[in-house]
Amino acid sequence: MTAKGARVLIIDDETPIRRLLKVALKAHGYEVAEAVSGLQGVQQAALLHPDLVILDLGLPDMDGLEVVKRLREWSRVPIIILSVREQEDDKIKALDAGADDYVTKPFGMGELLARMRAALRHAAQNGDEPVLTVGGLTVDLARRLVTVDGREIKLTPTEYELLKNLALNAGRVLTHRQLLRTIWGPGYQEETHYLRVYIGQLRRKIEPDPTRPRYIITEPGVGYRLVGGE
Repeated sequence: MTAKGARVLIIDDETPIRRLLKVALKAHGYEVAEAVSGLQGVQQAALLHPDLVILDLGLPDMDGLEVVKRLREWSRVPIIILSVREQEDDKIKALDAGADDYVTKPFGMGELLARMRAALRHAAQNGDEPVLTVGGLTVDLARRLVTVDGREIKLTPTEYELLKNLALNAGRVLTHRQLLRTIWGPGYQEETHYLRVYIGQLRRKIEPDPTRPRYIITEPGVGYRLVGGE
């Protein structure tokens, strides 16, 4: 699914924000629907089956986290949180509840549009894409082969699993807990030092300059993101 014709549902009780988003998104080829409360948003999502949801956490009738949980009971639609809440804990809760990304108000429209494109690309993947490419980085899932600018990179099994999960979710932030649960299991969800060690090892192997990462970006206090290709 590309921007052209993609249907976006905006769930936000602030009229100026909805108006701003509606004008900007329509100018970029999106179809736009609106809801001013959590309940209306859930109802609109069920009725319209949007391709992407932009959701404010501070709604008049229910917390945005509850909206995420209700939508995730039956839908895998990409959800981007748009909120004034800047605390890391709010971001982590939203992402762990099933949101795909988080943008803090005030926001740059260019950044939001880039996050939307990444979420739509991820949703369009059929799940068995054998080769994932981000810039000069290529992950061949069928052959378990990783190359950077055509040069094969030798990874340990754990390094490979970590990179594979980041690549499968390119452009999206994955929380520490999500990565630890996936790679090491539920009993390791608090062992963030494991991630720091392995992310450091991966960066030394795949980044041109590990001190200024091009591929694996740190979301401070939240998790990591593999940059999405355009």
